[in-house]
Amino acid sequence: MPDEFSRIARYFAPLAGEAGLGLKDDAAVFAPPPGRELVLTVDQMLEGVHFLSGDDPALIARKLLRRNLSDLAAMGAAPLGYLLTTALPASLPEDWLAGFAAGLGHDQEIFNISLLGGDSSSSLHGIAVTATLLGKVAPGAALRRNGARAGDEIWVTGTIGDAVLGLQARLGQRQDPTGFFTQRSLLPVPRVGLELAGIASAAIDVSDGLVQDLSHIAEGSGVRAVIEAGLVPASSEAAALGEEVLQARLTGGDDYELILAVPPGREGALKAACGPLPVTKIGVFEPGAGVRVLSGAGPEMAFKSLGWKHF
Repeated sequence: MPDEFSRIARYFAPLAGEAGLGLKDDAAVFAPPPGRELVLTVDQMLEGVHFLSGDDPALIARKLLRRNLSDLAAMGAAPLGYLLTTALPASLPEDWLAGFAAGLGHDQEIFNISLLGGDSSSSLHGIAVTATLLGKVAPGAALRRNGARAGDEIWVTGTIGDAVLGLQARLGQRQDPTGFFTQRSLLPVPRVGLELAGIASAAIDVSDGLVQDLSHIAEGSGVRAVIEAGLVPASSEAAALGEEVLQARLTGGDDYELILAVPPGREGALKAACGPLPVTKIGVFEPGAGVRVLSGAGPEMAFKSLGWKHF
C-alpha cells in the first residue's frame, strides 16, 4: 500500500471539493450557506464490528457516508460535505483502497457532496474509518428527539427489520436466495431531502433498533411510546418469515429509516412531504415513560435487549 501522502494524493484528493483546497492544506476553508445553521454528525465503522473483513470496500465506503447522511435526515438537514479519517493496516491491498475511494466518489455524485479534508494513519488492529458530515438547515428548523408530546402519532418510513435479517444471512445464519436482505444490510438508503419542518415534532433514525431508538425520543420528550407490533411495516420478504423474526426486526437496527412524532391532523402533509416513500403509523405517544410494544390480543411484548449496544 502507498505511503500516507501518496494515497491521499492518488485516491482522496480527486474527491475534494473547492472548500477542501485539494487536500494540500491543514484544514478546509468552508463558508456556510447564508441564513442557514450548520448541523454536524460523525460516525465510525470498525472492521469486525460494523462490517465483515470480506465486505466490498466500495460498499463499506458508501455505508459509512449513508449512516451519517441518515443522521442528517433525522435532523431535517440537507448535506453539504464531509471529513474523512482512515486508520488502515500496512498490509491492506491497494485495490481495497481503490475500491473504497470509488465507493465514496459514487455516493458523492448521488448526494451532491464532496470531501473537505480529514486524516490518514496506520492501524495495528484492522480497518477503522470515520466520516464527519456537515449539513444545513433553516434557523430553528432542526428536528430534535425531545419534541414529542402526548397525543402525537408515531410514524416510520419504509420497512423495518430487513437489515438485521441481512446480517444474519451474511453470517450464515439465514438463507437469502434473492440477496434482498443482504443488500439492505450492506447499503441502506438514507431518507435525506424530506421537508419535515412544521410537520414532525421529533425524529430519529433507526440505527440501533426500532424499540431502542424510539425509547430515545420517549426519554428525551418525557412521554411514553406505545406501538402495535403488527403495524410495524415489513417488506414482503420479511413478512413471509412471519412471527419467527418479529423480535429481531423490532430490535435489530441498521435500517436507517426514520421514526417521526407527528401531531394529529398532519397525516396528509406528512405523506405529501414523503412523496413515493411509504410512511406507516405504528402507535402514539402518551403520558408516562418508556416504550410499550403491544402484540394484538396477546400480552405486551418483552425484550431481552431493546437494541444494539456497544458495551
